[in-house]
Amino acid sequence: MRISMWSGPRNISTAMMRSFGSRPECQAVDEPFYAYYLATSGLKHPMYKEVIASQPTDWKVVAGDLNASRPAGSMLYIKHMTHHMLPEVDLGFLVKHRNCFLIRDPKRVIASYAAKWDRISTEDIGIKRQLEIFRAIEKLTGQTPVVVEAEDILKNPAEMLKKLCNALDIPWQQRMLGWPKGRRPEDGIWAEHWYASVEDSTGFAPYEERDIVLKPELEGLLAEQLPYFEALRSHKI
Repeated sequence: MRISMWSGPRNISTAMMRSFGSRPECQAVDEPFYAYYLATSGLKHPMYKEVIASQPTDWKVVAGDLNASRPAGSMLYIKHMTHHMLPEVDLGFLVKHRNCFLIRDPKRVIASYAAKWDRISTEDIGIKRQLEIFRAIEKLTGQTPVVVEAEDILKNPAEMLKKLCNALDIPWQQRMLGWPKGRRPEDGIWAEHWYASVEDSTGFAPYEERDIVLKPELEGLLAEQLPYFEALRSHKI
């Protein structure tokens, strides 16, 4: 089984990768199209030279690697960032994957992203692209992909992970609720810049209800994301 989990940045995507990576039959893969995205777009993300050197920069090579033959009974969990999938990428390689969409309140995403990086746009946030990929996969497969909301998982990890496993037709495992502290072998080289909080964790962080106030110049960006988010949210489990 290949599980492709589609997320935008500043979500709980790395914690979800930790969760699935705790299953003994599962190999996790961290953002395999990141080097392709940076090399093609020319964006200068933190550690961009190291990222480009660490992965193939041809999307066809990456897709082929992900679909290579694997041992019977094994599971591949792929953490994707939706904005890494530029328009030229043929999504047909995903037809036999179990595609899931991890969504998060765009207000929280924008606030978190703005604290880490000074460039922020609809393309960077990835929610519009997330909906585009959702609709493309729905058309390719004839099935509505699974959607799960980050806040729901943080509020009740056990219940929501059981629901997610059920939606994926895989058995629930209690071990998905925890993981060892520190860096993991599957972590991308960019972990040094982005993963400090998850490296210090041993499970999902308790949910915190916080008031978030965006800078006035980001309110327009938030308004642009809301229709895409609500369209995805209408399908959540």
